[in-house]
Amino acid sequence: MNKKLKTKELAIFSALSSIMFISKLMMQIIPNITLLGLFISAMTLTFRAKALIPIYLYVLIEGLFTGFSLWWLPYLYIWLPLWCAFMFLGKLNIPKKLRTPIYMFTSGFYGLIFGILYVPLPILMFGLNFEGTITWIIAGIPFDLIHGIGNAISGILILTLSNFLNRLNEK
Repeated sequence: MNKKLKTKELAIFSALSSIMFISKLMMQIIPNITLLGLFISAMTLTFRAKALIPIYLYVLIEGLFTGFSLWWLPYLYIWLPLWCAFMFLGKLNIPKKLRTPIYMFTSGFYGLIFGILYVPLPILMFGLNFEGTITWIIAGIPFDLIHGIGNAISGILILTLSNFLNRLNEK
């Protein structure tokens, strides 16, 4: 694998991180539904470890435009489990017929656990004890269900977007 960044990759990564930010802004009319899982999954399948570049460019853009406040801090780690999952899935020899359902499930599951992944910050900020943490997680279940369903539905496009990104990167 060539670890050196090509100019084309830098351009693609800049565009992808901007598209991620714009898509999140556009999807705000539907609470807890974003296309970020779709983009992160497809980018990881295509660019592997280099996918961290557009992911963290997106995180930087998010902070620059919406503020580097406390809610933003989990963005520094919250995308890594999804990236890791698709790094792993990308190494497997999954039959073509099973790829889309597996990708949909993985992205949907990530959406379901998003609130649990986010909870360390409220624990630290508010000094939540075990009961407070469980209450926080339970209160977020409806939102995580919506997030998970949205991720699973958008997950239909992961393979298509990954294939497009592969073709774009080859030319």
